[in-house]
Amino acid sequence: MSAQIAPGGVHPAVLLLELGHRARQAKSVAELEFMLVNDTRLLLPYRQAVWWNQQQGVAALSGVMQPDRNAPYAQWVAQVCAHLAQAEAAEIRAVGPADLPPALAAQWAQWLPAAAVWVPLSAIPSGSEAASAGATGRAGLLLAGAESPERWTFLKEWGGVWTHAWQALQRRRGWTPLQWWRGLRQRQAQQVWWRKPAAWAVAGVLVLAAWPVRLSVLAPGELVASQPAVLRSPLDGVVEQVHVQPNQMVKKGELLFSLDEAQIASRLEVSQQALQTAEAEYRQFAQLALGDARSKSQLAAQAGRIGERRAEQAFQSEQRQRAQVVAPQDGMVLFDAPSEWIGKPVQTGERVMRIAQPDAVEIEAWLPISDAIPLAPGAPVQLYLAADPLASIEARIRYVAYDAVARPDGSYAYRVRAEVTQAGKARIGLKGTAKLQGERVSLAYWVLRKPWASVRQWVAL
Repeated sequence: MSAQIAPGGVHPAVLLLELGHRARQAKSVAELEFMLVNDTRLLLPYRQAVWWNQQQGVAALSGVMQPDRNAPYAQWVAQVCAHLAQAEAAEIRAVGPADLPPALAAQWAQWLPAAAVWVPLSAIPSGSEAASAGATGRAGLLLAGAESPERWTFLKEWGGVWTHAWQALQRRRGWTPLQWWRGLRQRQAQQVWWRKPAAWAVAGVLVLAAWPVRLSVLAPGELVASQPAVLRSPLDGVVEQVHVQPNQMVKKGELLFSLDEAQIASRLEVSQQALQTAEAEYRQFAQLALGDARSKSQLAAQAGRIGERRAEQAFQSEQRQRAQVVAPQDGMVLFDAPSEWIGKPVQTGERVMRIAQPDAVEIEAWLPISDAIPLAPGAPVQLYLAADPLASIEARIRYVAYDAVARPDGSYAYRVRAEVTQAGKARIGLKGTAKLQGERVSLAYWVLRKPWASVRQWVAL
């Protein structure tokens, strides 16, 4: 069959050889599919090209790097190709709206030109290769706006060359555990595999991967007082004076800090004057009651006012005493510099300082949400202080909080408290890194836990 010379004076056979060379040099299936829908134009000019197979649907479109299979055009042309692939004829043929059902033919003019060519491609490997290649069903290339029947011979040959290259790349990437097992069985039949050093190396890696280790995580930790007495402001006011220094040892009942008593003293004086006024009025009515029945009836009300004024005076006196905060127990005072508190307004219940025993310490660690492994009470904990990284402080977990709380850096973490069993150089306030140990797991799980958790955040398996 004679063929017209391509534009530029190049014979189609030469172009076919060039396309075959490119197909053999393709490094990936995506590159090969892109070549099919775009470079086939060298053999047969067309306006649009669609590469379709039964497994993927619309796998490639001309002029598009990655087709959107949810687009209306892609969904419609996928149905068209699926209908054309059902025909028993395996030869290249011209197609049009008349070859489609009425529902699909009605949209032909909207998406495609009047003339098109359907090129069936043998995308099914034979025998056992089908399972390894992963390709199933029929496949084909739809060239819209293409005619030139004299070029179909070259187009058919190009389809065969491309299909061969496509199947080769599919087999290359279609590795399965079944193929690996079959290859291993064949090697076993040829030689005694356990005498090879590589086999022993693999066995050693498997044994090492199954070796039991404790699942552990690292978390920021510090030494805190185990049972401190928290001193809070007993009422709203302003700190007038701090009578102790940070880290000072105090005795029970020793004055710690005092609030400004100006307002309290003023209210106390007002309540005393009100009490004196109520008592004077009561005496006046008591004298008038001797001859006036009406004044006698008001004595009970005046007595009630006196009781009310006395209660108010007692409350103000108690508030004045509460403005002087004393130590509830012996211990060390823990707070910031006194200059930071003097003159500072405080509210009722606001923490000002703590009193703790210097030798009663425990570890407080903050377990990040991403590292929340199962931790049972009594699990071992080691705290490596930043000031002494070569030594560790041993402890046992006392409890792990159920709710995560916000940290100053914006992250959320679970509070962990651990009782110190071997203090060493323990001092309240020292910080470091706590190593929390959970249950025993395999070494492979210990190594792959964090990478696998990161993958699971993006891949649903």
